[in-house]
Amino acid sequence: MLKDQKTYCLLVVEDNTGDFVLIQDYLEESILHSEIIRAKTLKEAKGYCEKDIPFDLILLDLSLPDKVGEELVKEMVFVGRNRPVVVLTGYTDMKFAVRSLSLGVSDYLLKDELSPQVLYKSIVYNIERNKNYIRLKESEQRYSELFQLSPQPMWVYDRDSFAFLDVNQAAIDHYGYTHDEFMAMTILDIRPDHLVDEVKSLVEERRKVSGGFFRGLFKHKKKNGTVIDVEVRSNSINYKGAKANVILANDITERLKHVNIIEEQNLRLREIAWTQSHVVRAPLSRLMGLVSLVQSNIINEQERTQLLQYIEQSAEEMDEIIREIVKKTEGMNVKPTKKK
Repeated sequence: MLKDQKTYCLLVVEDNTGDFVLIQDYLEESILHSEIIRAKTLKEAKGYCEKDIPFDLILLDLSLPDKVGEELVKEMVFVGRNRPVVVLTGYTDMKFAVRSLSLGVSDYLLKDELSPQVLYKSIVYNIERNKNYIRLKESEQRYSELFQLSPQPMWVYDRDSFAFLDVNQAAIDHYGYTHDEFMAMTILDIRPDHLVDEVKSLVEERRKVSGGFFRGLFKHKKKNGTVIDVEVRSNSINYKGAKANVILANDITERLKHVNIIEEQNLRLREIAWTQSHVVRAPLSRLMGLVSLVQSNIINEQERTQLLQYIEQSAEEMDEIIREIVKKTEGMNVKPTKKK
């Protein structure tokens, strides 16, 4: 049998010297490099664990001088600090074996059935499984931090029932519902009544589309009845065994109001530009023509007087047009451009 080239650091909690030597021999048959630390009592084992020695795995005998059975298992799992614990015992008790696993033990091996292969496989399997478990916990922790600490409202809902499965504090603060209230609601409850059917249809359509990411604009309803415009980003996830979607909601109500105001101002500016380029030009052209005639020597005094009256009328017309332009610009808060 080829020996494993990896280096393993193991804590063997065993008061029986004969059993400890046998474990050593079995490990030497399968593992090329191993650092084995022996503890004869629970107290000694606690001392080693508190030193933060990087144990890959703990092998635990169920009968020690200072503790036995279930209480021993509980304490060793606790002080083991997420290290996998494999029980080695001479007692065949399936009920207790199952109970030990439920208390956090990674494996349960009988000494009478132990062999180098059985021990090695248990060690390698449980070390790798524990690594995956730790990675999963770290991933869940990162998800929880991103979810709960997000400054924007986020929630998870069940794709079949539409029920809220989780909400972050930002959603609670922004929408006005408590966590318990959210947990008793569905995503349809935060939609205006006349849009509920539209939401149901959209979710049904999204189920048929491959790829979980979706982005869109929707109207939501707060607890106080205020309807807001929301940009929603959605992605499919598996949440505690349920097919779910995680939602990031960005309230863009004020942004849209600002955009609408700008669009209204642009429309008024276009109207003003048209007025300046078309309406003003007519009386201005007349004025220029009349002034030229008045300045000429081809008209008599009576005609000059008549032309001056026409000039006055055109000037009044232009004054009225300018007043209309000024009226249209009122309230637009158009800032003058500063000269450099």
